[in-house]
Amino acid sequence: MEVLTMKELLETGVHFGHRTRKWNPKMGRYIFTERKGIHIIDLEQTVDMFKKAYFFVRDRAAEGKEILFVGTKKQVQATIAEEAKRCGAHYVNRRWLGGTLTNFATIKRSIKRMKDLETMMEDGSIDYVPNKEAARLRRQLAKLQRNLDGLRHMESVPDILYVIDPDIEVNAVHEANILGIPVVSIVDTNCDPDPIDFPIPGNDDAIKATKLITSRIADAVLEGREGRQEEAEEAAAPAEASAEAEPTAEAKEAPATAAESEPVAEEVVTEEASIEEAPVPEEQAEEVPAAVAAEEPGTLEDEGTEENDDKK
Repeated sequence: MEVLTMKELLETGVHFGHRTRKWNPKMGRYIFTERKGIHIIDLEQTVDMFKKAYFFVRDRAAEGKEILFVGTKKQVQATIAEEAKRCGAHYVNRRWLGGTLTNFATIKRSIKRMKDLETMMEDGSIDYVPNKEAARLRRQLAKLQRNLDGLRHMESVPDILYVIDPDIEVNAVHEANILGIPVVSIVDTNCDPDPIDFPIPGNDDAIKATKLITSRIADAVLEGREGRQEEAEEAAAPAEASAEAEPTAEAKEAPATAAESEPVAEEVVTEEASIEEAPVPEEQAEEVPAAVAAEEPGTLEDEGTEENDDKK
């Protein structure tokens, strides 16, 4: 199944570039022709290069890697937020704060501050703060949410950066290059494709064009994570089977142990019975009455003496 077809690209206007006077000569190898002062992008190359980017993102997502969507132009802000949320990725769609990647420790503290302020709003502790201070905290929270809301779950620097229009997001691309993070980007005819690891030649201004490519990148992330989940389930299945087999083996050993312990109990009972039924020797049987008879006369004499003393 094709991940992206030529028909879809033509319908959404991905082939339209910028005006010829605004072009970047480095994009010349991706331009098909010129029509009415506008460059037309070669969609055959777009399809091939998109496949490479798609499979790269899918494979990295299957390895558990994180991706960051970046697009701050007004026409792509909603698309970036929607598709990033759909695939569970991080995103920046308002403003790229300098040092978001290279100084992530500071960004992480700001994210923590945002979460603390949200907690204050939820539990009502903001009501115990003076009105002027509460107003200042609310303004601070609104600013943090506007810039960092898409990064609230990002615990470390992302492994892939997806960018719409690298000419505008030049700071994001530069930071990713410094850290060695692969960059996947839609590049129009006015962009420089050299800093991009996986360029996708296409129109980065049209809403339909950007939504089409961004949604397919999100699909690649979802496909990779589903494959990772299936592998985890397959790995867990043999472990569960072995866990079920162990009690069965123990149950088989238990009756054998009980059967071995029964003869010991029978031997103990047999020994007790033999002790009770053992005959008393004749010599001992004769000595016992004789001893009793020897003791009786003395006993009678003592009793008679006691009676006479009472009478006296």
